[in-house]
Amino acid sequence: MALQAIAFYLMAVVTIAAGFGVVSARNPVHSVLWLILAFFSAAGLFVLMGAEFLAMLLVVVYVGAVAVLFLFVVMMLDVDFAALRQGFARYMPLGMLVAVILAAEMVLVATTVAGAGAAKDSVAPLASGKVAAGVTNAEAIGQVLYTNYVYFFQAAGLVLLVAMIGAIVLTLRHKPGVKRQVIADQVLRTPKTGMRLANLKPGEGIGE
Repeated sequence: MALQAIAFYLMAVVTIAAGFGVVSARNPVHSVLWLILAFFSAAGLFVLMGAEFLAMLLVVVYVGAVAVLFLFVVMMLDVDFAALRQGFARYMPLGMLVAVILAAEMVLVATTVAGAGAAKDSVAPLASGKVAAGVTNAEAIGQVLYTNYVYFFQAAGLVLLVAMIGAIVLTLRHKPGVKRQVIADQVLRTPKTGMRLANLKPGEGIGE
């Protein structure tokens, strides 16, 4: 229990510090690095509490979506890619620091869970009743999501889809003077509108 308590307080402090780094960093690249650290630390806290499924979702969904979040930030802030590549060496120390902390946290979580056996004995009872013996945390959550709340789960996915489309629409910019492809004009094109017959005389070119 002492090792589990040490891991909990350590990851809690790292999560709070990383959250402060996200909102205080002036560089968007630094903010994203701190955000990744905060997500990994929160996932470690979920593992310590026996919620492996939520920890996996936090890592796969949120950490996996950080690249998309960074892309949207770059598109909205007009970050100069040339200057960003030139200053890549300045981000290396902070990136290495975050990587070392993430590796230490993963080793600490693996050691704590293996020693205390929290992943097997900390499955909490659900609202509809107690979990049957031998049912893992992921299976219990799946039974609730895909039986009692399946429509709410699908509605949440639809909301996320609409939010993603809205973000793309907000970042889409039409620059003046740029020719764009119009599919309807190409489909409705006829020989009369697509070509012009010209009677050329010897020694003369085609005029405008």
